[in-house]
This record gives sequence, C-alpha cells and structure tokens, in this order.
Amino acid sequence: MIARIILFISGGGSNARQIISYFEGNERINVVGLLSSKPNEEMQKFCTNHSVTFYDMSGKDFSSYLKITQDLNANWIVLAGFLKKVPVELISAFPNRIINIHPSLLPNYGGAGMYGKHVHKAVSDANEAFSGISIHLVNEEFDKGLILFQHAVALSSGVNSAEIETKVRALEHAHFAKDLELYLSNPAHS
Repeated sequence: MIARIILFISGGGSNARQIISYFEGNERINVVGLLSSKPNEEMQKFCTNHSVTFYDMSGKDFSSYLKITQDLNANWIVLAGFLKKVPVELISAFPNRIINIHPSLLPNYGGAGMYGKHVHKAVSDANEAFSGISIHLVNEEFDKGLILFQHAVALSSGVNSAEIETKVRALEHAHFAKDLELYLSNPAHS
C-alpha cells in the first residue's frame, strides 16, 4: 500500500521542506498536501515548485483539516511543527496514523505549552547533559503517544537555548524523513 502523507505545519516549515524533498520521486511514500495553520508565502512557493498542494488554513476549524485530508485520500498525517492540539475527531479518523516530532527526549519537556523555544529554554535552565528529538504517534494527550524513534545530542555545560535549538534542528533534519520512511515502509503499518 502506498503511504499518502499530508503535512500539517504552523511555523516556517523547515522540516516539511526536508520531508517533501526526501520523498520526491518515491514510489511507496508520497506527500499529497501541506496544511499550514497560518499564511506562509515561502512554503507555498516551495510546495508549488515541488508539486505539493498547499492550503492556508488561517481561521479554519478542524473539520476543514479533516475534509481536505480525506479529499486528498491521505492515509497518514505528519505534524511537522504543528502547534495546535489535534482534536479527538481527527485522531479517531486516523487512529495510530498521526505522527509528530517533538524537540526533546520525551517524556521530558513535553505537554501543553512545551514547544520550540520554550522546550529549549527549559532544557538549558535545567542544565541537561542531553537533548534531542522524539518522533511519536499522536493520541488524545499532548506528547503522550507511543514513541517510535528518539535521537539525542550531548550538550556542554552552560549551553544556551539558541545553541540547543540549532543542535536539535540539525537532528530533526537528519532523521525525521528517514525515520518516517523506515516506519511507513514496514508492512505492519500499511
């Protein structure tokens, strides 16, 4: 079965760019669309150049997300920097078929309000020896779904949140698309 991914983003879309580029021309895994919770002209141009349909979802409710996802015949949702809480209706429509990336080693530094710079500041304030990324399935609770992959990076003492963000972003770009391919290529998940 072909994996048909739809990407949800809220930010600049650097992970989405990596994923779209990585799967371009892949016969088993296709990115069929990208839904952005806010306007993003750069991402819209990128999607156009890579033949991926872009949707500006500003002011739209989750029923619109579900309808577009179903209209595009997507069978996987990938949250690539999506900051809204996914409602139960969408999770029910795609059980164990929504994958998120989180910028910490869960269960540490997860939950409501823990995203982006907030996570990196908390890691820095705690003077952690490691940070990293967690790729996990989405369930009804923030960052509590089954962890599929984790990748860690060592941190030097006194490292600031901007340096942590740079290190974690490098892990995201190096691993997210490859881990998606590994997971989605497994016949047990098709």
